[in-house]
Amino acid sequence: MPTLLDTRIENRFRVQPNHANNNNTLHGGNLMKWLDEIGAMSAMRFAGETCVTARVNELDFKRPIRIGDIALVEAYVYDAGRTSVHVALRAWREEPRTGEVEKTTESSFTFVAIDSEGKSVPVPELSVESEKGKQLQERALKAD
Repeated sequence: MPTLLDTRIENRFRVQPNHANNNNTLHGGNLMKWLDEIGAMSAMRFAGETCVTARVNELDFKRPIRIGDIALVEAYVYDAGRTSVHVALRAWREEPRTGEVEKTTESSFTFVAIDSEGKSVPVPELSVESEKGKQLQERALKAD
């Protein structure tokens, strides 16, 4: 049975001019795509099946990420239903020269596990064994 920490994925993306809007900051749609991709990877790691996006539960952009910054994206499964997987997502802007980070975005997505014919399939129970895993789950559940 996968644990919450087994599903935790972190990835970085360098924000280039082709990712930007008219304000020279990361276009929200690009960040949403990256959140969706990393969230799906986390969900699939948990479910052991292909997972597709069923719902964006909320998506709060708090600060912009500028061209030249690094978008640091974190995802982990914090809850599961019968066929659904709930993934907490957060993003930060990281200054590449200093490593300074600032949280920019919080979200959670729901994914559904599917088989090769596109029909939903059951997912395992989520195990939360460590203190760090419990803290992450509590934080995600409070934001729900």
